[in-house]
Parts: sequence; C-alpha cells; structure tokens
Amino acid sequence: MHIQPKYLPYEPTDFFPDGRSERQPVAGTVARGQLRLDELFYTGKENGVEADEFPFPITRADLERGQERYNIYCVPCHDYLGNSYGFIVRRGFPLPASYHIQRLREAPAGHFYGVITNGMGAMYSYADRVDPADRWRIVAYIRVLQAARNAHLSDVPADQRQKLLQQRAGQGDTQPPAELPKPQ
Repeated sequence: MHIQPKYLPYEPTDFFPDGRSERQPVAGTVARGQLRLDELFYTGKENGVEADEFPFPITRADLERGQERYNIYCVPCHDYLGNSYGFIVRRGFPLPASYHIQRLREAPAGHFYGVITNGMGAMYSYADRVDPADRWRIVAYIRVLQAARNAHLSDVPADQRQKLLQQRAGQGDTQPPAELPKPQ
C-alpha cells in the first residue's frame, strides 16, 4: 500500500482531457461551515442597509462576554470607556473616533459590526480574530458604554432609583442628583 498509483494535488495527468488530476468543485458548492444565509448575522445589514437591531436576543451573559472581548481587542485603542484614549494612542497611534460623539451614538448597530468585520481607517479587520457572535456581543457592549455615558436618573427604573439614592445618601450626599454622574 505504500507504493500505489495516485496523483498528488495539482499534479498534471493525461487521464482527463484538461490535463489536471483534480476536478473543479460543482458550481454552487459551499465549504463546510461557510454557508452564510443570515445576512444580518454575518454582515450587519438587512437588504444591503446597515441594521439597527441584533440578530439574537442579548442577555446579561452576552454583555459580559462582549465586555471581555472588548477589553481584549478594543481597549488598546478605544480605552475602557470608549473615549479613544487607549494606551497605543497615548504612544502616538492615530486617535480613533470616540463612541460618544453624536455620529456614532446615532449609528446603527450594523455599522459597528461592519467596522469590526472589515476595519476602517487605521483599524484593520478583526474578522479572523473575533467570530461573528462575539462581534455582536462587542457591539452590544459598545451600546452599554454609550448608554452609561449619557444616562439620566430618569432612565433608572423606579425601584432601582430609590436604592441608588439611598446609596448616595449613605455616602454623605443630601441632594438627589439631577442625572447620573458621567464617567471621567
């Protein structure tokens, strides 16, 4: 069995009329694991337009995973709060846009997914480093950062608001805040 007639890949042969030993894949063949019919999940778009929805329900576990992935891949440039003062920026790398500017607060979720997937400006693609589900989790965490930065006391549910005010009162504050403190 060690010595048997065979062709190595791309070795020429006279067996087939085109002189090749391998056959072309059947038209429309998709490699295992590469069939991507869910446009929203794999591109962040619906009918070619950036979507402002997520392809699956976001849970607390998804947000925690998104924070973990964000801290690994995004913090070096965008910092922990999304202000764009990461450690490589402080060492001379070009400043990326802050997630808190009006344009990005209004950008659809699919925009962030597309940037993570394809890159933009000096940012390279993370498609080979971050799988699609984790890209959506990072986008959800970016939305959390944006919401936290622009939160008001009225955004907190009533039962939680009272608890928050009691905690502040226990720290010596006597006046309830007009809005939640903004991260520095």
